[in-house]
Amino acid sequence: MTIAQLTADPHQALRRLREAEPVSWLPAIGGWLVTRADLADRVLREPGAFTVDDPRFTTARVVGPSMLSLDGSEHRRHRDPFARALRVPQTQTRLADATASEAARLVAELAASPGEAELRRGLAGPLAVAVMADMLELDAGPAQLLSWYDAIVAGVSALSVPDATVPDPAGTAFAELSACVEAALADRAEPAVLTAASGSLSSPEIVSNAAVMLFGGIETTEGMICNAVWYLLGDQAGWHEVMADRHLIGNAVEEALRLEPAAAVVDRYATADVSLGTAAIRSGDLVRVSIAAANRDPVVFTDPDRFDIHRGNARQHWAFAVGPHFCLGAQLARTEAVAAVSALLDRLPDLRLDPGRPSAPQGLVFRKPTSLHVRWPT
Repeated sequence: MTIAQLTADPHQALRRLREAEPVSWLPAIGGWLVTRADLADRVLREPGAFTVDDPRFTTARVVGPSMLSLDGSEHRRHRDPFARALRVPQTQTRLADATASEAARLVAELAASPGEAELRRGLAGPLAVAVMADMLELDAGPAQLLSWYDAIVAGVSALSVPDATVPDPAGTAFAELSACVEAALADRAEPAVLTAASGSLSSPEIVSNAAVMLFGGIETTEGMICNAVWYLLGDQAGWHEVMADRHLIGNAVEEALRLEPAAAVVDRYATADVSLGTAAIRSGDLVRVSIAAANRDPVVFTDPDRFDIHRGNARQHWAFAVGPHFCLGAQLARTEAVAAVSALLDRLPDLRLDPGRPSAPQGLVFRKPTSLHVRWPT
């Protein structure tokens, strides 16, 4: 199978690996790939044995140490202030209301066009960016945040090549984001999400965590929204069911997230020699967990390749990870996806995928449609 074929649909190859060799050494990545759900769960829940705290972790090379690249007490020190701030009921209500309002506004703009639209750049991306701008309360518009995000993501991707250095645009973007965050910290006294961490983290540490929250809040949420809409529109019976019973939207979003996790893999590094399944892993080895494969393990999910909005254990997936690195913004991402689907049902109930413009999810690391073209009768 070629890289292009894997990018379009990796699930067949992942299924073969899970059945024959669920912990496989892959020379192409210079490490191990874990494809069975129970083994994936073990890696993610044991930071003492499988850590993110390694010099090869590329995100830290661009934005510095953060909750994404630390484990143990340092990880808790970086993560806990933000987690507490996001659990404040007033913050949750404010963000939920703002998300619903922005989703409705974006869909209203789309509905004013003559019967066709592209939802990745017209809804999913702008909604994710707007919500992050609101959550971080930075004095920067969505377009500015998106430009910083694009440059930082490109910088992280560039470091996957051996001996690469951080590209200048990524360094510039991070410096500008740093200045914006530090200005917000100086101007704001109330315990907002960023300022809630000012008592326990330094300004550079807050900036690093803001950068990874920006990355996670845009990249994966955009993909999550696109994939949910793609699956629902591909199942018109399901689309009409959620239209009739809005309580089903949440489970439909979870099921789409299970089938196509926006972040399809996560990396860990072995801290000592360890056995995983039948594999003998050496200290320092890269251990890459395939979330996409774990989420389709038939031991956990009956008929795992089928989209089923009524699946009873749809939420049992690993798309937000598990253990200490469970996604900080999981609930907010769910709120955004439900708001996006609800707004589409409200304004464009006769929505269809554009049959002339394929829009299936793509990618090996991040899974989403490159574009999501839709039509509706006018």
